[in-house]
Amino acid sequence: MIYQFKIQIKGITKPPVWRKVEVPSNYTFLQFHEVIQAVFGWDDYHLFEFTDKAYQGTIHISMPDEGDFDFGFNAESQDASEIELSQFFSDKQTKLLYIYDFGDYWIHEITLESISDKSIEVPKCLSGKGACPPEDCGGTPGYEMIKKALAGPASEETEELREWLGLEEDEKWDADSFDLEETNDYLMGIL
Repeated sequence: MIYQFKIQIKGITKPPVWRKVEVPSNYTFLQFHEVIQAVFGWDDYHLFEFTDKAYQGTIHISMPDEGDFDFGFNAESQDASEIELSQFFSDKQTKLLYIYDFGDYWIHEITLESISDKSIEVPKCLSGKGACPPEDCGGTPGYEMIKKALAGPASEETEELREWLGLEEDEKWDADSFDLEETNDYLMGIL
């Protein structure tokens, strides 16, 4: 079976940042994490969790570690490498959150759009919009500040941002940037 998901980073508008993907239903949540990382362009530097609510959720799917702190969760964390998507998603359960980087706290809303009886061997990105925020930029407020600064006139601040982002002298940074073919090439390269 194939699950088609729309995944959108919450709190980002003008443009919104989202991706539509097809994923085999037997993928584990750890494999789904890897797909999300690839299609958004994240670098997988930080911890992640799938949950039902951004705060005080009752579902926690991540990579448990003996050194984890007790954050007062209402439920124990389940191992993302052991739970398949098909064990969770159904016609009745169609939404979940994916939180990446507990400092910047990027909340991705996952919506199951359709289930197909067909099969695929590897995931595929179907469409998307918006450039992924840079790692460690300060969450949604930091990303909005970067977009505003780079859209404005040149200044010492914009030059520092350009350098931090690794932009060449004449290279422009575009918040609308999304390349489907490049995204799928990258996705295939990590699988």
